[in-house]
Parts: sequence; structure tokens; C-alpha cells
Amino acid sequence: MDFSFSEEQEELRKVVRSFLAAHSAETDVRRISEGAEGYDRQVWRRMAGELGLQGLAVPEEYGGAGFGYPELGVVFEEMGRALLCAPYFSSVALAAEVLLRSGDELAAKDLLPGICAGTTVATLALTEESGLWTEDGVSLSAARTGDGWTLSGVKTYVPDGHLADLLLVVARGQNGVSLFAVDATAPGLTRTRLPTLDQTREQARLEFEGTPARLIGSSGTAWPVIERALATAGILLAAEQVGSAASTLATAVEYAKARVQYGRPIGSFQGIKHLCADLLTELESARSAAYGGLWALQSGDEQEIRVAAALAQVYCSETFTRVAAGSIQVHGAIGFTWEHPAHLYFKRAKSTEVLLGSPAHHRELLAAALGL
Repeated sequence: MDFSFSEEQEELRKVVRSFLAAHSAETDVRRISEGAEGYDRQVWRRMAGELGLQGLAVPEEYGGAGFGYPELGVVFEEMGRALLCAPYFSSVALAAEVLLRSGDELAAKDLLPGICAGTTVATLALTEESGLWTEDGVSLSAARTGDGWTLSGVKTYVPDGHLADLLLVVARGQNGVSLFAVDATAPGLTRTRLPTLDQTREQARLEFEGTPARLIGSSGTAWPVIERALATAGILLAAEQVGSAASTLATAVEYAKARVQYGRPIGSFQGIKHLCADLLTELESARSAAYGGLWALQSGDEQEIRVAAALAQVYCSETFTRVAAGSIQVHGAIGFTWEHPAHLYFKRAKSTEVLLGSPAHHRELLAAALGL
């Protein structure tokens, strides 16, 4: 299969990279990640208004541009390179994907246009105290109250949960696991920002006490929808990890060329050369896994998607961590300091390695998808 991008897709890459170079430089990343809000609202609006990134792969009838997953993968890869501080993964890879998969036409028409326009920040609230991204990990309760529903319980480690205007909450009712939409201003909802290893990606704890909610789709039928959306999100996260790994490795290689020790560039020493070569080999393999996932999404083959998503998350997660750690090694003492960007990529690597479940979890999913 040919995983190469078209001329139009490469042009999209150039446009996004140029935009992020202007709005997500290292100084911007540090400023935003250390601030109270967690993202730049003006940049977020421009991403939607000028580039249409939030609705890139959303069908036109819901306010999107109607492009495919390869184009969306290009955007995630470039955002990974720049360590963008914005609720893009939570709004696009999680929330928008769940709405599209829910089969609830009315909810999609009501909620997706705001996400596409950049006026609604959204996220998926799935994990609880156990941290499990599985159906068994859902215990937050949903109860019928007249014509509506209320939620009670706790969700935690929710990406951008304290920033989101729209919360898509996975809860368990009498009929099983269901999906609900909750407005950020709903009564009985308490949101707490959590301290995180990776300050470039926010997380929150959500507490529900009889909080009113809107049922999305049919009661008790949400888990297959969630599972499929998580597969898509895993592939898009893999593309982001590849972009981040490529950026930090490129920085390490440039440093190895310029840093002189004992009268020679350190890149001429065997230990550095072999390390960089090994990391590049792993990176290119990870790139193939991520790109293969994007084309699997585009093909729509469900079995292929399950296998590709699990494989991409296992390989790309661990590769990004190894590349980020190797970059610090190449930089030596300066790479361990707060002043150097290498630690920003390492923190992103460790956080994304478990963002959608650990590599061990994805190995289990891969084995199940292969019937092992």
C-alpha cells in the first residue's frame, strides 16, 4: 500500500507548519503552559476561522470541511512537532469523533457546528479513579428523571475537562453504558484542574451530583461507539507522537553537528552516531505504523482499523519516549535543564504513552484483534 501524501496534502502540511511556527514557538509553548487558561483563545479561533482545522474531517452537513483522516493526520503530526498547547486532541480526536460515530443525527447537527467553528471546546470524559480506558472501568451512574437524565459520580484524568464547554460523559445506567452530553455550566458539576507531568496538555477531575445530562444515541449501546472512537483517537495520537519525535530528534542531530568536544563535532563519535541512527530507524518505523493507521481509517475496514490502532499506539508511544530520552542524552548536561526544550518533549512523550491506556493495554487489544 502507498502511504505517500498527495501534493494537496503536502501543501496543507506547509500551511499548518507555517501557522504553528508563528503561534506555537517554544516561547509560546512555555508562556501558555505556565498560564492559568491552558491555551490561547485567539489562536484557537484563528485555527478554526482561517484554516478550518477543528472541522477538517467533519462532513460539510455538520459545518466541517469534509476532508479525510490522512489530512487530519497531517495536522496532528505538525501539532506534535510544535507541541501545540490547545484542546485540539480532546475536541477533534475524541469529542467530534464520538459524536460522528454515535448515530445521533440531531445531536451531531446541534453540537458539531460549534466544535468546527471553534466556539465550542469539547472533550470525552471516560476514565475514573482506576484510570482504565475499558468498559469495565465505567461506574459513574446515570438515572432517569422524568423526561431527562442525571449523572452522579466522578471522572478524572479528563483531557481539557476544566476548559471544555461541552462534556461528553460515559456513564452506566440500568441498560448498560451510555453516552451523555453535559453543559459546562450545568448544576451539580464541579471541575478541578489537575497537576500534570506534561503542562502542555491539561487534565481535570469532574464531579457530578445529580447533574442534568442529554442522552446521545440509544441507552445502553454506547460502548461500541466509544471503542471505535478510541481506535481513531489512538491513530491520530500516534501521528502526533511521530511529529514530536521527529522534531526532538532533528534538534539532537543539529546539536551533534554543532557541539565540538576534543576538537571534533560530537556527532563524529561512534556512540552518538549509532544512537542517532538507531533512533532514526525506530522513528521511521513508527511513522509507517502511524501512516498505516491513517490509511486504515480512510479505508473503513473495521478489523484493519482495530489492528492498526493498537499497533500504532504500542509502537509509536514507546518510540517517542525512547527518542525523547535519546535526545536528552545527545544534548548532555544542557538537555537535563528546564531551560532546554528537550525536557518538554520528554514530558509530552511520557504523558502520551499512557494517555489512551498503557502500551500493555494496547498489546492486549492487538492480541484480541488478531484472535490470539
